[in-house]
Amino acid sequence: MKKILYLFLALTVLLGACSDFDSLNENPNEPTAVATGVLFTSALRNAVKTTSNESFLLGNNIAQLTAKTLRAEVDFYKWNAFPTLWEGLYESLTDLNQVILIAEETGNDQAKGAAMVSRAWVFSVLTQAYGDIPYSEAIDGANANFTPVYDAQEDIIKDIISQLEQAAVLLGGSGSIPGDLIYDGDAMGWQKFANSLQLRLLLRAGDSWPAASGKFASVASSGKLFESNADQAALAFLNSFPNQFPTQPLKQGDFDAVAIGQSAVNVLEDLSDPRLARYARPDNEDFDNGTYTGVLNGVGGQTGSRLGVAYFDYPGLKTAAELGIQGAQGLIMTYAELHFILAEAAAKGWINNAIEPLYKGGIKASHDFYQVDYAAFGWSNFEDFYANSGVAYSQTEDLWKQRWLSIFFTGMEPYFAVRDWYLSSGGFDGISFLSAPIGENFNNYALPMRFQYPGQEQSLNAQNYQAASGRYNGDDINAKMWLLQ
Repeated sequence: MKKILYLFLALTVLLGACSDFDSLNENPNEPTAVATGVLFTSALRNAVKTTSNESFLLGNNIAQLTAKTLRAEVDFYKWNAFPTLWEGLYESLTDLNQVILIAEETGNDQAKGAAMVSRAWVFSVLTQAYGDIPYSEAIDGANANFTPVYDAQEDIIKDIISQLEQAAVLLGGSGSIPGDLIYDGDAMGWQKFANSLQLRLLLRAGDSWPAASGKFASVASSGKLFESNADQAALAFLNSFPNQFPTQPLKQGDFDAVAIGQSAVNVLEDLSDPRLARYARPDNEDFDNGTYTGVLNGVGGQTGSRLGVAYFDYPGLKTAAELGIQGAQGLIMTYAELHFILAEAAAKGWINNAIEPLYKGGIKASHDFYQVDYAAFGWSNFEDFYANSGVAYSQTEDLWKQRWLSIFFTGMEPYFAVRDWYLSSGGFDGISFLSAPIGENFNNYALPMRFQYPGQEQSLNAQNYQAASGRYNGDDINAKMWLLQ
């Protein structure tokens, strides 16, 4: 009888101990939820690494700020989908959506606002590159939606503007922004970025959206815009792997596949602009009396001046640190660019500001950011450069030229801006500082208007892909998206 009683008690204890089977499967060393800050850090780093890398491979080269010395398909317009841009940015959106959901659950307005601004920026890059894209149903795998529709670009851009407006309000609320690599938790910095980014998009949408000019004037008068280089949206990378600027870990041959462009050298040398020594490394390694060689776009197989010391450390050669120059930052939007956006709006009559002070301020902001050496180029200071180099404002194209120089390595913005001017001026013949790429060309020397959709979309999201590509003449790189019509 005692044996039966002991057996019964043992079974009771055992069954009681095993009633919570989930607890037996928990690993105390592995977190079950990821903190908001970790997700936000990951999303920002991945997005900025993606756009910085694609600026090196695509944006700068398409805009003729740089040129390919090897594998020059980008330069002579033998374009494909460039899937790493698509994949890298959509991957970042997954984390950003999670940050927004967690911030909503915890009542953290500031974290939600910063993530919304980041998401708006990422989507703005994607839609400007491809046109119609998955947007309203994107990143919806949690609801088993693996075939999202491609929203019309007009709807996307208008909703992005609305999202930025809402985010700016949230950023004035309560909470904090953990994991913030851009503004170190400063909500006001994110507010300024939200408004400045609206201006970039509204200026671009002006010809397609009649309401853009009025919205632009309203945001411009808000007072909450970038006020210095310290406000600009940029990620400061570290000096060690894996958190370096994307060009730093490259093999030397891969970095040398891109050199300073002949168009950029022509403009910078004509003005004796000291940014030349920041955008390119002197051929003679003499930073006080440098010589520079530009590379023509569309040829390939050339050699020219390597890109500046901030972008790569060559063994045995001077580094940015040795010269007292800051390392390359992942630029999203700069204070200098904002100046030129406002100047272009003034030239259009959208705002009542005088053009030249904005224009001059943009050049000054760019020079300050790149820590230029005026003496090495024969100038005593910025005022001497502005008054005597020939850079002083005289016509609208001056705004384009200086904005073009200021957005060096600013993600895909060099391509998007040049595309605007190309259409406004009737082609390369209307832009004095650029020219149609020479040599073999696969698009009849006409600047392509968009990237094709990645091939995987044809198999994984076929129906929606077909509908979207049909709106672009069968996924044609020359088809114009809504922003360009």
